[in-house]
Amino acid sequence: MNDRTQWHHDSWLVHAGRHTEPGSPLNVPLVPASNFIIGQGREYSRDDGTPTWEALESIVGGLEGGMAIAFSSGMAAIAAVFDSLAVGSEVVLPDDCYQGVAGLAMDGAVRGRWTVTRLAMDDTVAWVEACRSADLVWLESPSNPLLAVADLEAICAAPRKQGAIVAVDNTFATPLNQQPLAFGATISIQSATKFIGGHSDLLAGLATARDESLWHQLKKTRELTGATPGTLEAFLAARGARTLALRLERAQASAAILAERLASHPRVSCVRYPGLASHPTHATAKRVLKGFGTIISFDVAGDAASADAVCRETELIHHATSLGAVESTMERRAAIPGQEHLPPSLLRLSVGVENVDDLWVDLSSALNG
Repeated sequence: MNDRTQWHHDSWLVHAGRHTEPGSPLNVPLVPASNFIIGQGREYSRDDGTPTWEALESIVGGLEGGMAIAFSSGMAAIAAVFDSLAVGSEVVLPDDCYQGVAGLAMDGAVRGRWTVTRLAMDDTVAWVEACRSADLVWLESPSNPLLAVADLEAICAAPRKQGAIVAVDNTFATPLNQQPLAFGATISIQSATKFIGGHSDLLAGLATARDESLWHQLKKTRELTGATPGTLEAFLAARGARTLALRLERAQASAAILAERLASHPRVSCVRYPGLASHPTHATAKRVLKGFGTIISFDVAGDAASADAVCRETELIHHATSLGAVESTMERRAAIPGQEHLPPSLLRLSVGVENVDDLWVDLSSALNG
């Protein structure tokens, strides 16, 4: 199945990366090998990859519309992009972004590797202007955890300096709701730990590019830094990806219902969900996203203690970090180091595939105390 334009994405997810020769296994097998018999183009896994990694790369690359490289984690994929920058480069980040990215960027700035500018994700004019001078424009859309949606259509099409990279963390949207490369982005990032794997049982990441020279550069970085995915992790991520369309459809429908109900609950002071008309970037979300996602951020009326109490009281919704899995999880983000600037009572809810009415009973019971 090589023609990614022939099939819908949900069909691609089920069949991509499989072998079709008579007698070959239907499922891509685990290949727990560090080295191979010399003579057929593959000698050492760190340099040349494995069939298990390549199956995962085929699935995600096809969804994103480019060539994917699998890494040991989402942060490893992100670090490979930053590693490509020359000393003295200019980096532009959203003011609301994953704390790991912010930490990596600021660490490099402190050591004099690059300068960092932070912009509001909804200030499209500022982002378009930044593209003229930046060496790396780093976008995260929807953002974590305020769920601001970037106008990728305008920003990715903006004039930029020769060799500049526009990278988009596409984890929250997934490649089913958004394809940054189609808008003109240079690189799209997925933390396969989240929606791609979908079962809270692995760490993996992918960077996808259309430019072949950039793809080779990312692959070389993986080789030199040893940021390779584990065999089991790649296998689980590929298997999990097969059901991404089904999981996303179910959880996204539930998230829309829960967001509406939370917005009318007396113990909730603010709900952030791109599908709500009240969301600051709702109009942009309708234009650039195919779906509004499964993540809801909301503020509990009261203080941090009030929000912590809600997390303790839920039974079906797990008090845990991360997101994008079959089970619903929730956490207070301002309690995370590096996220202290967030509203103290903000909870980030990742909606899973449970029955939506059961989720609401659990959530409203916790809110009502």
